[in-house]
Amino acid sequence: MERYMLHLENRRYLPVHSRQVVHKARDLCRDIEASVRVCRIASTFVELDVSVDPLDFDKVVASLEPIGKLENVRHVTEEEISKDDGIRDGIFYYNNERFWEAHEAWEGVWKKCKGQEKLLVQGLILLAVSFAHCQKNDVIIGLGMLGRSIEKIGDYDGLYHGIDISRIKQKIAQMQQNQKLVRFEV
Repeated sequence: MERYMLHLENRRYLPVHSRQVVHKARDLCRDIEASVRVCRIASTFVELDVSVDPLDFDKVVASLEPIGKLENVRHVTEEEISKDDGIRDGIFYYNNERFWEAHEAWEGVWKKCKGQEKLLVQGLILLAVSFAHCQKNDVIIGLGMLGRSIEKIGDYDGLYHGIDISRIKQKIAQMQQNQKLVRFEV
């Protein structure tokens, strides 16, 4: 079995529907040996975390068509990329509501960091995790992650590889005060 992130066109779903959609996906794939782990819902896509034998991949995609048309696939594998590429990829994924993938990209960066930089990157990871939880309608968990994110970022201010950390800290403070996750680009 191989692991894939499937992005299906979001025709009508909101994060509040994530549990309903994951159950529907499991039901649609019941005759295929596949595991649908989780569903995250963004504004333009539904993300399904699926494990399946590559030979049955097309069957899974066809079975999931009632949820949405396949727009993007990411085969999840351990990959070695440079720190700069990991930061760039994380920014791209985050800004395109692919928060789980942003988390993964930045985790690869985190493994290469030390000291304050390691904590800062961990704060970015937790920020992405906050929104990934929001996409599963786990808003309370997402809000809790914001506190951990700001704690890790600490006193760091200014730019980090083009990411405005001061702005992120302001956005987190606003979201904590309002008790509402509001998507923004980094």
